[in-house]
Amino acid sequence: MSVYESVFNTPYRAFLFDMDGTVLNSIAAAERIWAAWALRHGVDVESFLPTIHGARAIDTINRLALPGVDAEAEAAFITEAEIEDVEGIVEVPGAANFLKSLPAQQWAIVTSAPKALALRRMAAAGIPEPAVMVTAEDVSAGKPDPAGYRLAAKRLGVDVTECLIFEDATVGILAAEAAGADLIVVTATHDHPIETSHATLASYDSVEARTDADGLIRLQKI
Repeated sequence: MSVYESVFNTPYRAFLFDMDGTVLNSIAAAERIWAAWALRHGVDVESFLPTIHGARAIDTINRLALPGVDAEAEAAFITEAEIEDVEGIVEVPGAANFLKSLPAQQWAIVTSAPKALALRRMAAAGIPEPAVMVTAEDVSAGKPDPAGYRLAAKRLGVDVTECLIFEDATVGILAAEAAGADLIVVTATHDHPIETSHATLASYDSVEARTDADGLIRLQKI
């Protein structure tokens, strides 16, 4: 079996999911708000927008090192704007039903979004709220640091290396790799094919989760 295919039919203790781009599509809303912000601060929109995905707002702003900018205040402004604007936010095809099929204590969402924004976007997209959710406030270092995934696994009572992580963005893929977990890359929101050595998933409608007698979950192709 190739590395690419090895995540299928492998037993896992839990599944860990990124949010934006992985279980829901918020690209249009996020880019509307960040583009307006970038214009106000004299940042080149075209080169800047590809860098926002998967990272915490404060990390995105700090990375720019703009003189005289209060990163915490600007991140708070961005969050409020994103909570207000959920137009066009939809689930990734099949995501809601797939998540509902999982045992409640064996999956979590790990997002770079603050909790209030995460809950707002999930509600807009019809994504069920998980028993365990790690958000921007829960970690001191955001993705690509693996802290969020490690914390989610700990809260579920499992080791992160016994989990399968679902991701879509580069910083999240790096976080999953650093955590030492298996990884599948969700490509539903990608405009262009991604070059990756990891397994990929275009739609949750093409897979199902099976729980065996030992309580382990396997991802299977339909």
